[in-house]
Amino acid sequence: MTTTTRTIKVAALSRVEGEGGMTVQLHGSDIERVELRIFEPPRFFEAFLRGRSPLEVPDIVARICGICPVAYQMSAVHALEQALDVTITPEIRRLRRLLYCGEWIESHGLHMHLLHAPDFLGCESGLQAAERFPQEVRRGLQLKKYGNELLEVLGGRAIHPINVAIGGFHRLPRRSELERLIPHFEWGVEAAIAATRWVAGFDFPEFNEDYDFVSVSHPEEYPLNEGTIVSSRGGEWTAKEYESAFEEFQVPHSTALQSVVTHTESPNPRGSSSECATDDETHSVKRRWINERSTTKGSAYCVGPLARVNLCFDRLSPLARRTADEIGFTLPCLNPFRMIIARGLELIHVYEEALEILREYPEPSIAKVPVTLTTGEGCSATEAPRGLLYHRYQCDEAGLILLAKIVPPTSQNQSRIEHDLADWLPRVMSLSDDAIARSCEKVIRNYDPCISCSTHFLRITWQHG
Repeated sequence: MTTTTRTIKVAALSRVEGEGGMTVQLHGSDIERVELRIFEPPRFFEAFLRGRSPLEVPDIVARICGICPVAYQMSAVHALEQALDVTITPEIRRLRRLLYCGEWIESHGLHMHLLHAPDFLGCESGLQAAERFPQEVRRGLQLKKYGNELLEVLGGRAIHPINVAIGGFHRLPRRSELERLIPHFEWGVEAAIAATRWVAGFDFPEFNEDYDFVSVSHPEEYPLNEGTIVSSRGGEWTAKEYESAFEEFQVPHSTALQSVVTHTESPNPRGSSSECATDDETHSVKRRWINERSTTKGSAYCVGPLARVNLCFDRLSPLARRTADEIGFTLPCLNPFRMIIARGLELIHVYEEALEILREYPEPSIAKVPVTLTTGEGCSATEAPRGLLYHRYQCDEAGLILLAKIVPPTSQNQSRIEHDLADWLPRVMSLSDDAIARSCEKVIRNYDPCISCSTHFLRITWQHG
């Protein structure tokens, strides 16, 4: 009997930020190869930060991404403030959380309504979804717009903000500028609840994965810009321990490094391993690819909204938790297709937290604390909309950047996405190649990959002669 070999390619993924593709190679019932290909050129942010003043870094790293620039700015300023021994005021810290809320609002609003919802509505694009569901998409765009307005007031502009500084802000917003946003955010809280109820009604495939969830965790707040790093399998680390617990490695098909977690703790009661059956138990497809491709001793892990909601549900806002109960969102949630609901719950949270800060805003006495450039090293882990973001900087004797290391969420999720694809393929192998490709694209879009952000790490070896 002849064994059929099939190669399925998606030349360019649609409805994701950046340029990437996918290749699946099947040999009979074996999955020979699954590749999420990131082929954007490396952008070398880490390299051209070297030799610059730390004061320049927040404006430079904001250019890494037009969707989540604040996450890069906040991670950078936290790490550099640690390196330069800078302590900010509680008022500045609160304003930074408000700025972060604005970014989560515009990012989650965009992804839920224009990038992800079409997969569940049978639409090929966000424009087609807007034609069929004009009220819902219009509401989503308005939710995003108010997030952008908040970024403009606090950050100086909605895209690549310019008001963030080591030690605080270049300029403080006037109370009147924030007060005028209060009616918008009062509407936004109710609209975010309605949007979450809407997406919770989508038809989700039954697909549970054995995840190791990883996120920042804070004992009193929902994770945004401060806390330790925790895992659903029992690990807990400070930001300083990140590089000892998480390992990056190169794969030939990607210009971004992939990441694995190297700890070996047993799953704790909140972990997923002891609470779900994986698809390996229900499908006989051999996965030689999964076993043969690994070049490290670690395992893939999941960062992002689903990880945060599973690990930090009790710190969501009251309205977000109440909405989760109303729509029957139960924990642990191990279905990646339900990430859109997790984003909705977070959208409610950041609207509610932002509204509280707007109502109580006491104008700080100073915009930023003094900064002295000196030698030092600092690191920080924060939560970008798409997940854990790590920065580390070293400053030399002149106070200039000696080393910069940036690990974005999409490069951390890339290995986990490939595992999801390998587990999903047995369900769709009887379909045509085009249908398989479309189905696998939906699996990838669960993660809202920001491909441009994840292309900083290509190691190039120059050979001469």
